Amino acid sequence: MIGAVTSTWRELYTDTAQRLDCEPEARWLVEEVAGTTWQKVIFSDGAAPEKARLRLSAMIDRRMAGEPLQYVLGRWAFRGLDLMVDQRVLIPRPETEYLVEVALAELDRLTVGAAIGPEFTVVDLGTGSGAIALSVVAERTGVRMWATDQSAQALEVARVNLAGLAGSAATRVCLSHGSWWSALPSHLEGRIDLVVSNPPYVASDEMGGLEQVVVGWEPRTALEAGPTGLEAVEEILSSGPAWLTPSGVTLLEIAPHQAVTATRSALSAGFAEVEVRPDLAGRDRVLIARMERAERGPHEPPSTESRRDRAR
Repeated sequence: MIGAVTSTWRELYTDTAQRLDCEPEARWLVEEVAGTTWQKVIFSDGAAPEKARLRLSAMIDRRMAGEPLQYVLGRWAFRGLDLMVDQRVLIPRPETEYLVEVALAELDRLTVGAAIGPEFTVVDLGTGSGAIALSVVAERTGVRMWATDQSAQALEVARVNLAGLAGSAATRVCLSHGSWWSALPSHLEGRIDLVVSNPPYVASDEMGGLEQVVVGWEPRTALEAGPTGLEAVEEILSSGPAWLTPSGVTLLEIAPHQAVTATRSALSAGFAEVEVRPDLAGRDRVLIARMERAERGPHEPPSTESRRDRAR
């Protein structure tokens, strides 16, 4: 435990780095407690208040017990947003940042040829911390967002993050409690332009293979879908066409090995075009299901399903 003998901020940082055996994590923790940058901390000979020493010691103990760094800090960065996170919600990941990237690209595509100044209705099913929903409205002004979750506790976290959203973007977000489509009001049927979701997609027998830092701390209901791992994905896809506009799009984060089955499910549900995009590591990650085929430029590659049609 960090005691009174370790009195300066510089000494606190050195002691924290030794205990964690990880300098980057030591920097994050000391910065959080000090409320300033590491550069200012490392060159400071000023005495750290006892309250700060005790808080830092408790945070180190939590991290050494295996709790994820993001939960220990109580916040994490996601596409420029500083989000509150704790054990009520999943920790935002780079794969989901890429899902947002694809969502923004689809909105831009829908904007081309639309009326001047179009306003899109977007739904984030299973919003968790609100990372996806808040990023989309923060980066695109012409969006009205519905963010849903079946966990009331998760919505409490999303509500805190919504309150911290800068500018008028927060006024374009509505949080709704409920399971998938049932959380939405009936007047949205046939009027949704884009659905985006990072649903649970881990099969029950795969849970034991997850790292302990994940399965031991993050909410199981946000990870485990059921026996096949595709239960939530298929529920979203099967009802999607009834809620979407004629040009609407559904985007889902999936596991790489689910790409073929999820594509078939989307086509069976009535989507006209389906493709799967790889994440930055080259693994199939984002399923794009469109109600109508997208217009493409002369040098733009066809979708996965278009390529399959040509091969037949």
